[in-house]
Amino acid sequence: MLKLNVKNETSRLRAVVLGTAVSNGPTPSLDEAYDPKSALHIKAGTYPVEADMVKEMEAVAAIFKKYDIKVYRPELIEDCNQIFARDIAFVIDDVFVKANILPERENELDAIQYVIDQVNPAKVIRPEEEVHIEGGDVMLWNDYIFVGTYREADYADYIVARTNRQGVEFLEKTFPHKKVKSFNLRKSQTNPRDNALHLDCCFQPIGTNKAILHKEGFLEEEEYEWLLNYFGKENCFIISKEEMYNMNSNIFSISEDVIVSEKNFTRLNTWLRDNGFTVEEVPYAEISKQEGLLRCSTMPLIRD
Repeated sequence: MLKLNVKNETSRLRAVVLGTAVSNGPTPSLDEAYDPKSALHIKAGTYPVEADMVKEMEAVAAIFKKYDIKVYRPELIEDCNQIFARDIAFVIDDVFVKANILPERENELDAIQYVIDQVNPAKVIRPEEEVHIEGGDVMLWNDYIFVGTYREADYADYIVARTNRQGVEFLEKTFPHKKVKSFNLRKSQTNPRDNALHLDCCFQPIGTNKAILHKEGFLEEEEYEWLLNYFGKENCFIISKEEMYNMNSNIFSISEDVIVSEKNFTRLNTWLRDNGFTVEEVPYAEISKQEGLLRCSTMPLIRD
């Protein structure tokens, strides 16, 4: 049996699902692109190739091995993008929540069924159909659940809006002992520099009291200000639009003082080291072309 335990983003990681880029399928056509960044690279002919992405993910797997973390990989589905394990499910405390994802991604959940089978069935839940919620929008911080959403009336028109009002209400109802705080995110189907696909594209807590933040990712300035004040300005690393586009907030914590980061994030990685973090650098620039990075491709199961 797997005894799930995830209460925040930074406690020592013991078990994780890491996606896979093997048999990723051909480059999608433009009308198959789920997000504006993928579309941009499909158009430019710079969409990432499988061999490069496999190499990048193996670099992460090697770091997990170095830190003695139990790693589960999805079973292989031919020609299917299975990189982004965070989208399809997430763990809160000891509860495994299956996400209601885009219907064509349903088989990605089947590919980790062997992991779900090791969890107490009473602790595996799936919200009702009208509840939209993805793991990239759900950020655990001890007593808090921070959740990214899109509250505007045109929600249904945006394939890049992944968590709705019902998703926020579902978390409030299911985890009444937590304080659920939602953030209205900026969405764009066409401009990746104006699109916060998930909350972890414009915010992530690190260490015990620090955070990475991108102001323009938030539609309502007071919600951004709330986070800035909660963590304290001096504890926040503020990223630019270009750094947001390159996914600087989408790094991944192995513990309160060890962070896996992309090797090109020079400014961020320097700041992290200056603030006492050990930074494990990996190449992940190819995967980032699909508007996802390290947090998106990992789904923690157990943190101490």
